[in-house]
Order: sequence, then C-alpha cells, then structure tokens
Amino acid sequence: MPIQILNTALTLPNGQQIPNRIAKAAMTEGLADLNAYPSPALNRLYSHWAESGCGVLLTGNVQIDRLHLERPGNVVIDREPDAQMQAALVAWAKSAKSGGAKVWMQISHAGRQTQTMVNPHPKAPSAIKLGLPGKNFGVPVALTEAEILELVQRFAIAANAAKNAGFDGVQIHAAHGYLLSSFLNPRANSRTDQWGGSLENRARMLLATVDAVREKTGADFTVTVKLNSADFQQGGFSFAECKQVVNWLESHRVDLIEISGGNYEQARMMDVVGMEAPDYGDLRPSTIAREAYFADFAAELREVVTVPLMVTGGFRSAAAMQRAITDDGISMIGIGRPLCVDQHGIAELLAGTRPVLGQYEKILNLGPGVFGPHSRYGVFKMLNAFGATYWFYQQFRRIGAGLPVDMTLGVFSALIKETLAQLAWVREARKASR
Repeated sequence: MPIQILNTALTLPNGQQIPNRIAKAAMTEGLADLNAYPSPALNRLYSHWAESGCGVLLTGNVQIDRLHLERPGNVVIDREPDAQMQAALVAWAKSAKSGGAKVWMQISHAGRQTQTMVNPHPKAPSAIKLGLPGKNFGVPVALTEAEILELVQRFAIAANAAKNAGFDGVQIHAAHGYLLSSFLNPRANSRTDQWGGSLENRARMLLATVDAVREKTGADFTVTVKLNSADFQQGGFSFAECKQVVNWLESHRVDLIEISGGNYEQARMMDVVGMEAPDYGDLRPSTIAREAYFADFAAELREVVTVPLMVTGGFRSAAAMQRAITDDGISMIGIGRPLCVDQHGIAELLAGTRPVLGQYEKILNLGPGVFGPHSRYGVFKMLNAFGATYWFYQQFRRIGAGLPVDMTLGVFSALIKETLAQLAWVREARKASR
C-alpha cells in the first residue's frame, strides 16, 4: 500500500504546490564547466535525479561570488547572466524538471569556509579564521558595509536568473557556517556596526537578502531559507536565537524554512563531532540519539511559526518520515546520500514497496574508517567523514559521465581522486580566465 502522508501534496504560502513530501536535499555537485556554467555532466546528473520520485529537487551550492567557492566546480552567478550562461541555466532547469518535480536553486556565498586553493583570504563578517588544523582555510578579510550591500544584491540577481531560466524557486543558504550563517554566529562575527553585536544586527544581512530576493522575483516565486537550529558550539548561534530568526523570516514572507545545524568546525550536519566537544544546550539525550534529530528542533519551532518546515539528515525509514510529518508537524523531508547511489529508492518508498532506504554508510564500512582506530576522534573522525563525502562526489562524477555507480570504490581512493579532480579544476579554470 502507498505511504499516504508522504504522497500528500504540499501547498506553500505563495501557492506553489509540491506533489509529495520528499525533497532531494542540496548536495554540492562540483560539475560546473571551467566558466562556472552548468555543464552537460551536471544536466545528466539532474536528469538522473528527476526520475527519483522526489517532489522537489534542491540544487547544490550556486555561488554568488566566483572568488568564494564552497568547492571547486560550483556553478556561479555573480552578475546578470549573458546569453551563454542563461542558455546553460535553462538547460539545467529543463533537465531537473523532466520527471515532473519542482526544482529550487540553492544560492550561497562560502565566506570564510572558502578553501585556500580558491582564495587564501576570503571575505567574512570579521577577520576570524576557522578553528581547524592545517592550512586549508586562510585568515579572512572583514567585509566593508558597501561590500555587504553589494552581496545582498548579488543574491537577488542570482535568484532572478534562476526564475528567468525556469527554476521554481530558490533556497537562500544561511546554515553550515557559510557567509550568512557566519553573520549569525557570534564566534565568527565580532563587528561593532549595524551588522554585528545583537541578534537583530547579526540577522540583518539575512533578512535584507530575503527582502531583496523577494522584491526582485515577485510574490509568486518560491523563496526558502536553510537555517541552523544551532551551531552546537559554546558561544555560537543558539536554538533560542534560531527561534527568533524563524519568526523574523516568517514575517519577511519566506515560503519554507529548512532546519539544519553545525558548520565546518562542528559538522553536525554530517553527524561528525569537531575538535571541541559539541554544545547541545538543553537538548535531551533522546533527541541526540534519534533518527534525524533535527526533527525535534523543527517540532519545537512549529509551536511558534506556521511557515512550512523541512528537515534533512538521517532519515532512512518511511516510519520515521511519517512520524516527523504527523507528530512533529514537519512539512517536507529532505533525502541526500541515498539518492547518490539509488535512483529509484524514493519512488519505491512512496509506493510502499520499500520501508527503509539503503544504509550506504554501513555498506561502505566507513567506521572505524580509512584513518584507523582513532578516526572516531577529533581530526581523524573529521578526515574520515570528509573522505566518505568525497566517495559520494566521485559517484556524482560517474553519473554525470553516463557511468554506473561504483560500489567497489574505496573511500581512500575516492579521497585521492576527488582531491586531484578539484585541484585540476582550479588549475584549468585559472588558465581559462587569463
């Protein structure tokens, strides 16, 4: 029998209707061409996902500044698109929508989480370096107010380009430690002007961005936000602050908010503990242990707002997804990694023929991991987690090339191959721009 609640359509505040409650979560693809335009490989990947059965597909990071990539190979819209770029965006949207799903473009600025291979001194709220070992991230340069205002308008330009290309909406990325998220984080934002200090000031850039995007794209276009429930760091963005920001976002007419958490220093969105112990605040142990524990944050937020909420991370069973909707008041369920290796898993789950999506992390035997028995701790666990992430990136490249998923690929091999591929993209892109 079909899973009825998951097959129920969702109508957003702006009137857009999503055919079911499952979304392909945003996963960075790294498949842009050397001009940072959508490539045929990216279109092939989204044609693949278009057949998944998801009601909406969220793209990975589309950057609004080519000097601040989340990873090499990001698509970039940092100015009004020329004819070639617009044609590439239209082809991408057409591929993603070919199976009947809606498609939303995630728009972002990597801020201080830009790797040094891309930019050794990225712009950020303040000149506060990431608290991570090694030289992968440089000391940032504090943005001027004029630069902040320009970036707000770039978000609007990117959103309008998405609308003109046929995308059904955008997701403004204000989570995971990227630029808008770091403005919210007191540990990353030590400004003393109107963009720092109080929560109202730290949220100013996000709310200005939402307003600029809405003004540029109109009332009918879908505008959503990805927001941390918390940074899970002592002195970071807290859940109490999240509650207030969610209230403000609702008053600024967003159509949906995706609740997540963590950043590169405390990567809870990847179920990884960082270099310091995570700060869970008053979070109950039962919440920390449950499948998709961000759902508990969303359930509490449901008590203070009516805007639709989405949760991504950890969902594998149909039963947990149903409970999140019926008991927690969540409107959309985001699915990521299973879609990297199982094209039809969601369709089978919605048809009631598969109760649980594949546990691919276990199939890959990622623990204790390629970095030995110490990989469960600190930097080793983070390296192992990023190695696993690179395994999935390599599968994106295979699908984009028209090849089948390779379940025999080792995590260490994937880490090496993906690192080399990213370095090659940076090198060739710099040559092409000369």
